Amino acid sequence: MRYLVVYDICDSKRLYRVAKILKDYGERVQKSKFEVQVSASSFQAMYSRIAEVIDADEDGVKYIPLCEKCQAKTEIIGLGEFVDPDADFQVL
Repeated sequence: MRYLVVYDICDSKRLYRVAKILKDYGERVQKSKFEVQVSASSFQAMYSRIAEVIDADEDGVKYIPLCEKCQAKTEIIGLGEFVDPDADFQVL
């Protein structure tokens, strides 16, 4: 199943940890949004890992399922690809 995972994390350490977990399962499409393609068991593992990190009184994470029909209707304006400013890069 494919999901759009959207989060708002108040603490920078928790924010970093959640992003790092999500990188294990999918790709970042915007600053606090990831698209993940996971099996049911992988989804549960990801969900559990994130639940252990966040503070449910301060943070929020939404898991939005993306059906194939919805994916086919996705429209992108501009590049449609997130360039992570914190990622390693090489200057040639």
